[in-house]
Amino acid sequence: MQKNIDYQFDIKGVENDGTFTGYASVFDVVDSQNDNIVKGAFSRTLRKGAGNVKLLWQHKMDEPIGSFGIIREDAYGLFVQGRLLLDVQRSREAYALLKSGSINGMSIGYAVTKAEYDDYSDIRYIEEVDLFEISLVTFPANERAVVNSVKEADGLAAAIESVIRVLS
Repeated sequence: MQKNIDYQFDIKGVENDGTFTGYASVFDVVDSQNDNIVKGAFSRTLRKGAGNVKLLWQHKMDEPIGSFGIIREDAYGLFVQGRLLLDVQRSREAYALLKSGSINGMSIGYAVTKAEYDDYSDIRYIEEVDLFEISLVTFPANERAVVNSVKEADGLAAAIESVIRVLS
């Protein structure tokens, strides 16, 4: 069974070279699909090597926009460091949207390999997945999927230009 699921994407920074960091998945959060990914769910993928996990735009298999340098689990979720390929038009658009805060979600594409279903709560607890892609998305299923902060390295250049104009 293949499924896409949206989770919180907490950007810690976006650099001028298209590099960003954040969480592609957060553990113990019930999303709008009534799924809850539990800690350790990505271990299988990470053991096999996460080098094949693709960075896509809106889950479009024909729109890769970059690659990942780091994908790892910690106590909070699935931490990623990605880099947008700024030679690609869609990546430049994604970069601008990230910096502006217009895009604030990330979604994972995976196949469930182990899960338990709670009939009482109607929640599926996903214990193991094969992760194959992570996408930047506009509308994540997780309502808490928001960008908390974006560091813009080019903001310093703009500030310096303003000071020069005032001093001129």
